[in-house]
Amino acid sequence: MDFGPHLFLAMLEGAITAAVLALTAVGLSIVFGIMRVVNVAHGEFFMLGAVLAWWIATIVGGPPALGFVMALVFAPVLTGLLAALADWLVLRRIHYDPERTILATIGLLYVIQQATLMTFGPEARPVEAPFNQRIALPWFEWGADGFALIWPWGLGTTTYKLAVIVAAVMILLALWVLMTRTRIGLIMRATQLDREMAVAHAIPVEKVYAMVFALGAGLAALGGVLTVPIQQAHYLMGGDPLLLSFIVVIIGGLGSVVGTVVAALLIGMSDGIISVFFSPTLAKILATLFVAFVLIFRPQGLFGQRAS
Repeated sequence: MDFGPHLFLAMLEGAITAAVLALTAVGLSIVFGIMRVVNVAHGEFFMLGAVLAWWIATIVGGPPALGFVMALVFAPVLTGLLAALADWLVLRRIHYDPERTILATIGLLYVIQQATLMTFGPEARPVEAPFNQRIALPWFEWGADGFALIWPWGLGTTTYKLAVIVAAVMILLALWVLMTRTRIGLIMRATQLDREMAVAHAIPVEKVYAMVFALGAGLAALGGVLTVPIQQAHYLMGGDPLLLSFIVVIIGGLGSVVGTVVAALLIGMSDGIISVFFSPTLAKILATLFVAFVLIFRPQGLFGQRAS
């Protein structure tokens, strides 16, 4: 296969990575932007989404589509409820202090990870995709007679991978509507801008924080559910999503949802292309170096606001 088709497939894999990464990183960005909490346990919520998807699909049984749809609905909800409970039991008790919340979420990370190991086990477990037909993708090549449309053998993908991209776009659009066109979004943005003023206007800030923490965890869990038919569920699978989410949020700008989505697209595409042509390790190294340059030359991120 020529370089062009290889590049096209690498970009497609990068788009899938970017779609899942955008969901996960936006959840982390919202939590920081509104609560000013650096959630180190965010990757474990991603892992919980994948593990719960396996549990739910196993319990439901029947056609793969039924189990997957049930997992897509209930895994993020259960993860969000667990996050809201963690907010009530831990974060609220330490008054959302930035330094102490970092230590608290590190502890939460290990609690979730070890509890999953004891109940789920150390094995990696698959979830069957609801549909997984292989489709050939067209490729255009320039020849003596102009552009020629061809279908090279092996140049293709699956319908599920394309559906992951579509699903991520739809979820992000729904989140944008929630944040910009609803009363709930208005309350969340008011709390983000001025917590004291929100309290003065009788906004239940602690309830808003619990809802935001649950929303961020639910978005991470959605990423895990969408990923598990491609990558098997494992109790240690939260590490890479956490690292990449932090990289994306720093590059995009802390608290900037638009910046996070753009940075996720940038990092996801580069990760897919570099992983195909070189190695996944090199992709992570280059992403980390990019973060270093951003921190040096634009500390607030590409879309972040400079502190006055």
